[in-house]
Amino acid sequence: MNKYIFCTFLALSCLAFNIDDALSTAKKITPPTDPDPDEKRQYTFAWSFQDNSNMKPRGGTTTGESITLDKSPSSQWQSIYEKGLSKFERDRRAILAMSGGYRASFDFLETLGFTEGHSPARPYQSWGTEYVYVVEDKDNFISLQHVLVMYFQSNDEEPPEPMVMKHWRQDWHYEDNKIHTYQGFNTWKEKTLKDQDVSGKWSQAVYQVDDSPRYQAIGSWQHTGNYSSWLSSETWRPLPRREFSVRNDYDVLIGTNKHTITPTGWVQEEDNLKINLQNPGVLAHTSPVIAKEIGLARYERITDHDWTPGDEYWKKTEVFWNSVRRIWSEILEEKQTLKLDQEKLKARSMFMTMFGMAKKFSGSTNNDQMNSEIEAALLNYLAIDQTQ
Repeated sequence: MNKYIFCTFLALSCLAFNIDDALSTAKKITPPTDPDPDEKRQYTFAWSFQDNSNMKPRGGTTTGESITLDKSPSSQWQSIYEKGLSKFERDRRAILAMSGGYRASFDFLETLGFTEGHSPARPYQSWGTEYVYVVEDKDNFISLQHVLVMYFQSNDEEPPEPMVMKHWRQDWHYEDNKIHTYQGFNTWKEKTLKDQDVSGKWSQAVYQVDDSPRYQAIGSWQHTGNYSSWLSSETWRPLPRREFSVRNDYDVLIGTNKHTITPTGWVQEEDNLKINLQNPGVLAHTSPVIAKEIGLARYERITDHDWTPGDEYWKKTEVFWNSVRRIWSEILEEKQTLKLDQEKLKARSMFMTMFGMAKKFSGSTNNDQMNSEIEAALLNYLAIDQTQ
């Protein structure tokens, strides 16, 4: 038996990974020490008068190994508040403080409905363990790559083998004049921003597990005493797997995204409207808003967790994924509007193609064959009118 399982196959059910559906994969995790999940897994506020059986949170189904939280303030968090720092340097340190090893938990709750006969969707809860690597750190640009490293409890005497998978990526760019905004229907559009509109601000671009674009927005970091937080402008997002796998009654999430650094990790908050569209970028003419949801993703630092499988996976595939990022950047730079072919995505998801190639070129150095195959694979998923 191999020492580690590098889980390309784990991704077979995660077509549109996002920060808020990390554990919507072949296996999901529930807390290991919960004697009564039905009793413990509940919200402090919810739909008090709904049938409880209809509002039981969906999400985790398998049991993860016990973890140990690191409750001491991290050196990264402390570094944000050193005296004499410029605002720019404080921003940078806040972004870099998101790197490291975490227990990541995800909670989503539909809070408002705007259609006749609306019935709230079941809340969503899940959690997992992932390491956030600093891929690039170049003054005004920082790239963070998330990699899942999960261990599941089993009845076997042998210790469980880890499941490892490349997860989402977040890129931060200071005073970014050009961003790519989601328009709905697998379409992204380039947006040019004026200098005065990006002065002192950072863009955050989020990418799928296959490094295809997901969403991007501009926002400002706020530092007040021991509080550091970044708030996005209005952000359009594709439906995450936790949604598109169970419903098809809306087309896009529109809302805000907030990242806050804590002494022992960081938190992402989402405030989203569920929207129907008429065309890419155009809301439906009548009753476009279906519902509103709130989301909370907590990243809590943990100790005594073996991240070695993630380190080894990333070392073996780093060259490959670096080429994927570069080629995607070239494609986005060339096209003012990017559209992916829905039928090709249905026939074979992009992440399956790219994960298969990552396995094929694992351990390889940068070479023309690899780059050529990556480019051909990515271009194959563009809509026909995009390939010209």
